[in-house]
Amino acid sequence: MRVEKGSLCVMDETRRPTLISSVQRALHLVEAVASHPNGAPAKQLARETGLPLATCYHLLRTLAHEGYVSKLSDGVWILGDRFEALRSQGRTQALLARIRPTMISLRDELNAAAYFGLYEDGEIRIIDIADGPRTPRVDLWVGFDEAAHATAIGKCVLGQLDEDSRRDYLDRHPLVDLTPNTVTELKELLRRLETPPQLSLDREEYAIGTVCVAVPVTTPGGTVMGALAVSCRSSRLPKIEASADQLRRSAARITRTLSLTI
Repeated sequence: MRVEKGSLCVMDETRRPTLISSVQRALHLVEAVASHPNGAPAKQLARETGLPLATCYHLLRTLAHEGYVSKLSDGVWILGDRFEALRSQGRTQALLARIRPTMISLRDELNAAAYFGLYEDGEIRIIDIADGPRTPRVDLWVGFDEAAHATAIGKCVLGQLDEDSRRDYLDRHPLVDLTPNTVTELKELLRRLETPPQLSLDREEYAIGTVCVAVPVTTPGGTVMGALAVSCRSSRLPKIEASADQLRRSAARITRTLSLTI
């Protein structure tokens, strides 16, 4: 035991940490469920974990309510969808750690906020943004899921999709009028997307005073489709366009990272 002079705090260095036994039982039960890919009945799980059957049922119901386990029609228990979501989050965090240096480097080279977006499960999502006090991000005043048609990243990804996937996306996402420059006519947008330019541009289509430039980030075979972009004040667009090779080189580095990660 140690008593610090001038302090009322007394710390017993040999004291064991307080453990919550119910949490331990739940975790051991999850491990038991995970060890049976085809599922296992509650009675078997109770035997393997040394839990009373009633306790095992209570824990399974609680875990099922939270999405960590699921009961199939034949009465066996398997891991729930919540674990797949956690695995997906873990993969995303690992990916961000790998591409973050490239994002920061691009931001500093072009003195502009950098954005990375991916096409996942039929949606176009912003995965990471590298900004700073001197390179502020654009004010995302409208959710990106409602504005892909008005952003460089969104148009860059839409241009990579096949016709059916592109139509499906646009059928589910109305072309909201955000500024006087936003393209809201479906035929006109589709015409522009048929032959994507080397650089996808947002010329104040999402926000007045801000422009954005994007290039594709696509792994071989189209396993992953996304885009890398930078935003800046409208007056800086010519300079950013002139630096397109730096943007493409950064996109190539991210593409290699994605290919190795996958």
